[in-house]
Amino acid sequence: MKRKFKILIIVFLTIIIAAGIFYVWLSRQYVIPVIMYHSVDNPRHYSGIIVSPNSFRKQMEFLRKRKYNVISLKEMVDIIKSRKHLLKKSVVITFDDGYVDNYTHAYPILKEYDFPAAIFVIANLVDKKGYVTWDELREMEKSGITIGSHTLDHVYLPGIPSDWQSHQIVDSKKMIEKNLGHRIDYFAYPSGGYSDGTKDLVEQAGYQAACTTNRGNDRFNRDLYELKRVRFKDKDLEIVMWFKLSGYYNFFRILKEPN
Repeated sequence: MKRKFKILIIVFLTIIIAAGIFYVWLSRQYVIPVIMYHSVDNPRHYSGIIVSPNSFRKQMEFLRKRKYNVISLKEMVDIIKSRKHLLKKSVVITFDDGYVDNYTHAYPILKEYDFPAAIFVIANLVDKKGYVTWDELREMEKSGITIGSHTLDHVYLPGIPSDWQSHQIVDSKKMIEKNLGHRIDYFAYPSGGYSDGTKDLVEQAGYQAACTTNRGNDRFNRDLYELKRVRFKDKDLEIVMWFKLSGYYNFFRILKEPN
């Protein structure tokens, strides 16, 4: 009887120790989720990059009701730089390309919920049909929207020579800075594509951080020049959004093809 009791104690302690080790290991896998959007509009047909205004509002309401702490990209970068403990249930919102519906549809909802966000614009398309204007960008900045660069022409950077990459990275920064009147600190790789050389060019240009999609080996988002993001889709169910925002999504998608 005593022998069985000892065995039970050993098994129990082993489970407790194993659970503790797993908890410590899992906590180190946590990253602050960065949501990636593109267009917020009513699509005529299904598109993986278009979220309807109604769905976008529901997703923002999900963040509010579940008490997620929506922080700016700068706040996230500062936390990573300082190596502080990552705040659980924090999230960053970003948009790529700078479509005009970011201003007409997404921005009013973000203002309503008082959520900060970052918009990465294609510099040569600002003021063009279907895209935001410089005046709209200036207005959004006053309400907590960070503006970043998405190159001059939305080219796939690893597919072009280094000097042309530099032109896209550096001159887009200069153009945005000239029109907005202040330094631009953040960059997003078109289609998430980059190489080690591309990252070096982005850092040398003076950007403080750069966002990708699901590329690279740093699933912990400690490398400021390859911050992974998660795409919210129009029909995402609440359980899907919860999983994507769990902070452990990067760990589970390491087997997924980069996108």
